[in-house]
Amino acid sequence: MPTSAKVPITATDKVTALSYAAAAKSRLPVSIALGHGAGANQSSPFMVQMASALADRGIGCLTFNFLYTENGRRLPDRNDALELCWRKIIEAYHAGNFGGLGGKLVVGGKSMGGRIASQVAAAGDVEIAGLVFLGYPLHPPGNAAKLRASHLPAIRAPMLFVQGAKDAFGTPQELRPIIKRLKAPVELCPVAEADHSLKVPKRAGRPQAEVDAFVLDTIEAWIRRAVL
Repeated sequence: MPTSAKVPITATDKVTALSYAAAAKSRLPVSIALGHGAGANQSSPFMVQMASALADRGIGCLTFNFLYTENGRRLPDRNDALELCWRKIIEAYHAGNFGGLGGKLVVGGKSMGGRIASQVAAAGDVEIAGLVFLGYPLHPPGNAAKLRASHLPAIRAPMLFVQGAKDAFGTPQELRPIIKRLKAPVELCPVAEADHSLKVPKRAGRPQAEVDAFVLDTIEAWIRRAVL
């Protein structure tokens, strides 16, 4: 079971963070902090499954709520408030406030959570070792011209984009020209037939558990190769 902690974000507001300690038998000197997507908090099945599975593989994992989900609101906060939350989580990690977690810090997350992490990383004033994007929201569905990528060239840490081939927020093909312009080491992992949540339809001919294992294998291998 994860360990819960409260993290102060403003003078009056705190958010809940959950620490998933790495399995002792295979612990790596790295932890990963994952921000949730816009439509669900850290208790969503996607976030819990991802954090638990990474911890089982020896990668300590930290998840947290943004202020709006912590307070039971559905509409995401403004960008500056979302970024502040990420910054406070990173500061708390380096202050040693999450028992059972340690080592280099990789940040990222699902959709919006990963995008906000990238915006914070682009400012260049936080200590991170890499970024993992689980369905990067390159653009709103149906509006491919409204790209959310202008800040990405400022990032210097290694990046991994895990992107569903059928992602309505941006396909791997749409990401490739963006990635070519980046200066940091970047890897792109397309997930065949998968949507924005990395889920595949039954007609794909392979079980979701197999897809999930592929994603986890990819993240673990990338961390060993690009971060450690």
